[in-house]
Amino acid sequence: MNNTQNKEKELQADCFIDITSDTCPMTFVKTKLQIEKMQSGQIIEVLLNGGEPLKNVPLSAEELGHSVLATEEQSDGITYKLFIQKK
Repeated sequence: MNNTQNKEKELQADCFIDITSDTCPMTFVKTKLQIEKMQSGQIIEVLLNGGEPLKNVPLSAEELGHSVLATEEQSDGITYKLFIQKK
């Protein structure tokens, strides 16, 4: 098992959102709305595209005080998994 698989096993997300069909700024709007429904300490797994979403979603989450735990490139080379823990 490689490090990415180990990390994924350690990070048990409480919820999941796929924003690959959305564009900025809706990518973070949808992520933020889901985070607001969560309890403090819970983890969300976000599937998103590279480029603008990959840059803006983690930055915006951190600006609100949440923790970005991991970013994992997927085998397609286009999408990423982002793990965010609610403050």
